[in-house]
Amino acid sequence: MRKIGLIGGMSWYSTEFYYRRLNKQVQRRANAMCSAPLILDNLNFCDLAKAHTEQDWDNVGQVLVTSAKRLEQGGATAILIGANSMHKVYDAVAASVTVPVIHIADTVGAKMKADGIKSAALIGTRNVMAESWYRQRLVKHGVTLLPWEADDVDELERIIYDELMAGQVVRNSERALKTMLTEIDKDGADAVVLGCTELGMIVDTKANVLPVYDSAEIHADAGVEWIFGDAP
Repeated sequence: MRKIGLIGGMSWYSTEFYYRRLNKQVQRRANAMCSAPLILDNLNFCDLAKAHTEQDWDNVGQVLVTSAKRLEQGGATAILIGANSMHKVYDAVAASVTVPVIHIADTVGAKMKADGIKSAALIGTRNVMAESWYRQRLVKHGVTLLPWEADDVDELERIIYDELMAGQVVRNSERALKTMLTEIDKDGADAVVLGCTELGMIVDTKANVLPVYDSAEIHADAGVEWIFGDAP
């Protein structure tokens, strides 16, 4: 099995999910005694949270570049960035190492294409929902994205930053997400993409009005495919 590197800590709750998913899937595919060959660099999210200006994002990029280099030097043969929003600096990170950096949006887009999904709504933090760098990655896989709603962005940012990244699962927020998904279904989407790795904490991907693509789950599974040599 090939060793994979994970840039984590953004937040550590979603990193915990990645760690558990990677190991469980390796165990399932190999045998009960196996675990994932994995290097984890858990960053301090206080240094990265809510970057706004171009200079802020340049600093974020340098932190993740340094992390990726550490993982490569430690023997990682591919790297996962365990946060959707931090893929804003993907190009800088990918250019800084010689091993592949597996883009989370590409893994989601490829899975939707394989499933025949033609249209979807993307929900997550503001920079994921509203900026082109993430949306274009999905669109290139043949998926049409519904327009984003400003009120939804405001509510999602509150839930993500004030609750989920602090490990809080609030019943009213669960209800708010169910209502949001119902409205997305009424708007005619074939599916919804959870473009934040923490949203799986309050969205039941198996019990909704339309298919839900959990980016953290799909991204981690792509890491497992790399570990077993299924991906080039």
